[in-house]
Amino acid sequence: MKRFIAPLIGLVLIIITVAEVRANRPSSSPAQPAAAPAKEHHVVAEGRVVAYPGAEVTVGSDVAGTIERLAVNEQDQVKKGQIIATLRADDLRAAIAAARAREDEAAADIRLCELERERAQRLYRDNVGSKQTLEKTDRDLESARARRASAAAEQRRIEALLAKTVITAPIDGVVIARMRQQGETINAGDSLVTVADLHRTRVEAEVDEFDAARMRNGGEASVSAEGYDASWRGVIEEVPGNVVSRRLKPQDPAKPIDTRVLLVKIAMTEGTPLKLGQRVEVEFR
Repeated sequence: MKRFIAPLIGLVLIIITVAEVRANRPSSSPAQPAAAPAKEHHVVAEGRVVAYPGAEVTVGSDVAGTIERLAVNEQDQVKKGQIIATLRADDLRAAIAAARAREDEAAADIRLCELERERAQRLYRDNVGSKQTLEKTDRDLESARARRASAAAEQRRIEALLAKTVITAPIDGVVIARMRQQGETINAGDSLVTVADLHRTRVEAEVDEFDAARMRNGGEASVSAEGYDASWRGVIEEVPGNVVSRRLKPQDPAKPIDTRVLLVKIAMTEGTPLKLGQRVEVEFR
């Protein structure tokens, strides 16, 4: 029995020792996974290059007529006040000459009426002429003065029309479109050319209305376009207060075309080779 008791006591002591070691070992909690950094949300929208308000003007005619001379072609540089086109105006010049002749005739009548009025006044003071004759000379004089004023007003009106037959550039810029040709007959309000200041352009991006809350003035944007291996930096300068219907047809056929969008305006902070009206892709950070 003693031979079996000694090993058994040793085994019990070993078990107790292992249990105490395990009990005294510091417990380690399972490692918690590190929190993933917040993912930055990028908004991508399609847009196009546009001119600032007032930097693109379609020049038309205020009067009807035939284009006698069209002095500019597409891509021509023009200065403000430079003559773009002239309309044939022979009839207006003839009408001005006729109005001047009527004014001169009325002026001659005035001089005659003034002499007759002086004579009638003298005769009336001498009790030779009648008051009726004096009143008639007064009326004739006033009528001649009215005819002269009417002829002068008509002359000014026709001169204003004549001035409108000379059409000038309203701004400095480049002729980007020419709609008419020399010799064509046009109506009042018809367009002739479009002039744009290509140094005053920005990007107008169509941001989906669901991303409207992420748009802020001063936000950064990156602009890229097909055919270029570069992108250009820009900054949001205008976030409108209303959404509108989409104007650009999405290049991705999976995107709906009847969605509402926010027309966000981006000012470029560096020079670009982009052309007016060119389609671009804008990424907002």
